[in-house]
Amino acid sequence: MAKGKINVSVENIFPLIKKFLYSDHEIFLRELISNATDATLKLKHLTNLGEAKVEYGNPKIEIKINEEDKTLHIIDQGIGMTKDEVEKYINEVAFSGANEFLEKYKDTAEDSGIIGHFGLGFYSAFMVADKVEIITKSYKDEPAAHWTCEGTVDFTLTEGDKKEHGTEIILHINKEEEEFLKETRIEELLIKYNKFMPIPIKFGTKDKTLPKAEDAPEEEEPKTVKVDNIINNPNPAWTKQPTELEDQDYKDFYRELYPMQFEDPLFHIHLNVDYPFNLTGILYFPKLSNDMTMQKDKIQLYQNQVFVTDNVEGIVPEFLTMLKGVIDSPDIPLNVSRSYLQADGAVKKISSYISRKVADQLRKMFKDNREDFEEKWNDIKVVIEYGMLTEDKFYDRAKKFTLYPTVDDEYFTFEEFEEKIKENQTDKDDKLIILYASHKEEQHSYIQTAKEKGYEILLLDSPLVPHFIQKLESENQNISFVRVDSDHIDNLIKKEEEQISKLSEEEKEEVKKEFERVVPKENYTVQLQDMNSDAAPIIITQPEFMRRMKEMQATGGGGFMGMGNMPEMYNLVVNTNSELIQTILGSKTEKKRTRLINQAMDLARLSHNLLKGEDLTNFVKRSFEMIK
Repeated sequence: MAKGKINVSVENIFPLIKKFLYSDHEIFLRELISNATDATLKLKHLTNLGEAKVEYGNPKIEIKINEEDKTLHIIDQGIGMTKDEVEKYINEVAFSGANEFLEKYKDTAEDSGIIGHFGLGFYSAFMVADKVEIITKSYKDEPAAHWTCEGTVDFTLTEGDKKEHGTEIILHINKEEEEFLKETRIEELLIKYNKFMPIPIKFGTKDKTLPKAEDAPEEEEPKTVKVDNIINNPNPAWTKQPTELEDQDYKDFYRELYPMQFEDPLFHIHLNVDYPFNLTGILYFPKLSNDMTMQKDKIQLYQNQVFVTDNVEGIVPEFLTMLKGVIDSPDIPLNVSRSYLQADGAVKKISSYISRKVADQLRKMFKDNREDFEEKWNDIKVVIEYGMLTEDKFYDRAKKFTLYPTVDDEYFTFEEFEEKIKENQTDKDDKLIILYASHKEEQHSYIQTAKEKGYEILLLDSPLVPHFIQKLESENQNISFVRVDSDHIDNLIKKEEEQISKLSEEEKEEVKKEFERVVPKENYTVQLQDMNSDAAPIIITQPEFMRRMKEMQATGGGGFMGMGNMPEMYNLVVNTNSELIQTILGSKTEKKRTRLINQAMDLARLSHNLLKGEDLTNFVKRSFEMIK
């Protein structure tokens, strides 16, 4: 029997592990199963090389609970350890057996799947256990070993009686952590962290109904037998080549990742790169709402099939965190407990690669089947617009396939739309005026007025529009975006024929004076415009610059935060050729002119969704009185 002290650089490592190393005690199970996986994969590699004279077979990792003894068992059928190896790998804290193995077999072990550890993973067991035992037997022809430690620097190491190669770790769970003796809690952790580990993980048994024999009597009941309950899928879709998978395979894997998601994803992107770093994964584009905050933290980060986190900010470009799926890379630098990312140049390279890969795939979809791409556009546009706003390189790639739908459901690239409007939508300086609507129903009357004049109108209705059009205008100096209910378009777009006013200059002055007398100056600026006599008597618009500033302020952009609430300012555009305006001008009493101005103005406010509360009540009452 050997006795000794564990070789550590501090007097007592265990309080350090329990308090500082791991952010969450539940992580211990992930670490111990990762060790068991490594031990199994090492054996597979050595048997393939002919160095291990044992049968590899179909090994699995087994998790068992004994509530009566208050113990949790992790059992593998892997490489095992000799007594000397226990001394080396267990008693010398922070010495990684996996890393040494990979270094020794670096020419042949590149694709072995061995996870690799920091040596401290095993000691996470002491976060939940007062006492830990290791019963292990090497694949070599040497006696088994039995190591015991009660959470101090003292240990015992004796010869064990284990007959088959492999390792069993027994955790004597302490009183404060007895939740880890509950089957439901352990199963929850196995599914969370080990759902896609490369070695089958058994946790108890389950019933399986056997198919009836063809010649069995009809009244015979089907037989039920107990079979191993395998928790994980050792060969998830992302570990395979895209050529091995059909579209249905990707959909099935999506359901495996998100069992409560009822809609199929729109499409997927399979990531597979081995230089200058190793990375695999599958990203799914789900149908996205305009509420971008609801979509985040749906991408799962793995390291050699071990779940690490679903917070992938840093490794996945921010605009793609609204997607779903899996990223797996052994090259992602993690902190010692593998709980979060460390800042590293490799992370930036991986992020750039993912961004480029997504852009390339979207470009290919656009070229291969534009009609299908157009059908998906409204469900993915928020992601692409966000990417164009936040990454210049993505902007340069995405502008080739970004679509701009019109209110008539036609889709154009930016270049195509510029070509379409260049003859009919320019200002006096020949700058292109791009009209757009943000809400098809609320701005219906403005859209109709613009369409009657032969103008093309885009429908830009994502929450990023204020920022997005500012970006487009800064990149294209010859264009200007104007919303259809903003500054009156007849003042902006160069027309071949000018309307002739039916009023003299003196009459116009009088009209303006009457409106300014009634209209509140703090909210409205009265403007006179010679329009077609069939056009509305009054049109309410908002200065484009003022409206954009308010929108940018509302979304926290453009440097407008902290400026306080900006006032609501509108233009009241009066059509001097309208018969109603001539009627107002011809009314003999101030009371009648006031009533007609208020009624006409309220009708204009109603069409702009600005008539509410007491003003709306008064408008309805006045309308009934006028009908009488």
